[in-house]
Amino acid sequence: MNCDKVDKKMDKLVSLREAVEAFLIDGCTFSYGGIAGREPMAVVLEIVRQGYKNLTLITAVSTDPANILLGAGCLKRIEMAYAWIGIVGSGLNLRRAVEKGIPNYVEVREYSNYAASLRFLAGAMDVPFLPTRVMLGSDIPTYNEDIKITDCPYTGEKLALVPAARPDVAFIHVQKADRMGNCQIWGVESNDANIARAAKKLVITCEEIISTEEIRSLPNMTAIPYYCVDAVVHLPLGCHPLPVAGYYAMDLPFRREFMKYNRTHEGFRQWLNEWVFSLEDHQEYLEKLGQDRLEKLKKLETDFNPMPVLLKEVSHK
Repeated sequence: MNCDKVDKKMDKLVSLREAVEAFLIDGCTFSYGGIAGREPMAVVLEIVRQGYKNLTLITAVSTDPANILLGAGCLKRIEMAYAWIGIVGSGLNLRRAVEKGIPNYVEVREYSNYAASLRFLAGAMDVPFLPTRVMLGSDIPTYNEDIKITDCPYTGEKLALVPAARPDVAFIHVQKADRMGNCQIWGVESNDANIARAAKKLVITCEEIISTEEIRSLPNMTAIPYYCVDAVVHLPLGCHPLPVAGYYAMDLPFRREFMKYNRTHEGFRQWLNEWVFSLEDHQEYLEKLGQDRLEKLKKLETDFNPMPVLLKEVSHK
């Protein structure tokens, strides 16, 4: 099937701006995929650019995206294990929001990594909760009233029950997708397959749009099927400065520079003005970064990761 001859009823391709406008509203709950890689940075910057407020972010762990949303005042509540700026620094915007209400106070519902992941599994299974032994030896249930401690009806042992996560919308970045929404994920999948099934609406952003024929040539690579997907956005370099396996490496100098601004809220606002509000869209963001810088990141990844070449060889046999 030719990518350009997809049945229009199954053609879900839209722009990033259209996807965010169509599926996100003030006060809703949302999630996104990836972990220290494939986190949808361009989506987050568009959310900030459009000025959404009072959102609840549900995820397991997050790096730069959560801290940007917190510093921009988009969130009223987070439900996750932790948010930090992996490798280069701490999540200072989270500290400022929780401790000082800068730019606004944020409610926190903390879980362990595993428990936060179980919540998406419960949502994907369409059950109201799942039991676990984790966190019983900690104070997490003491400060998170959404975790219920109960006796197992079979063994009598104590169990922690964690509620299912069913975000109103989720955004997941993948390496390849067809216009219907069949998605290939290379490398670490994180909780993405379960998030896709737990979310009420799902927007996929991807590095490449490929034909359904190519998707079908490697069916085991389809991590998210089209019937979970409501919209597809072609968004090359949509996770910069975070990496995407097989496409580009982490931009550590960019992230270190971000941390310099992030030491104060005033500095963070300067960064937002330069990298978000002064730019029209993701394309202008890439133009500001410069083609030479982006090409170096792509080369750095492909020099150390043979996966793209190997997959192309297999798919064309």
